[in-house]
Amino acid sequence: MAWRSHGKSNIGLIRYLRSNGTIKSDAVENAMAQVNRANYSPRNPYMDAPQGIGYRVTISAPHMHAHASELLKEQLQPGERILHVESGSGNLTACMALMLDDKGLAVGINHMPESVKLSKKNIQKDHPDVTFKVKLILGDGRLGSAVQMDLRKQFI
Repeated sequence: MAWRSHGKSNIGLIRYLRSNGTIKSDAVENAMAQVNRANYSPRNPYMDAPQGIGYRVTISAPHMHAHASELLKEQLQPGERILHVESGSGNLTACMALMLDDKGLAVGINHMPESVKLSKKNIQKDHPDVTFKVKLILGDGRLGSAVQMDLRKQFI
């Protein structure tokens, strides 16, 4: 069962998610293994359960990130763009960015300025090498296409 995939480390958590079948592909396993959840979740980062990240917001359980990544892996192709609505701490946005090539772009949008600031800090700490293909913006993700206008002008 996915929600019992707790680990003592990030790699331990990922191994449990793979062994129980939540992670099915090498691409998702590799991306999630490279994004250390401890840099995005201040408490119990390797527990497979939602965790508070402040501002009355939670980071989703790791099995949910794995499931979403598996569902999207065919769209995370070279040169593609992906929009992550309510990107929270930046954990899943960073995973998606790692699954894209250097021409791809992972855009995280959040309606809370504090969350955008937090996700920028987290990704910079965990993966400064992917910041060129991650853009974190403040906005209403429900507007979808409005966000996709000219992204270069909307980066904050």
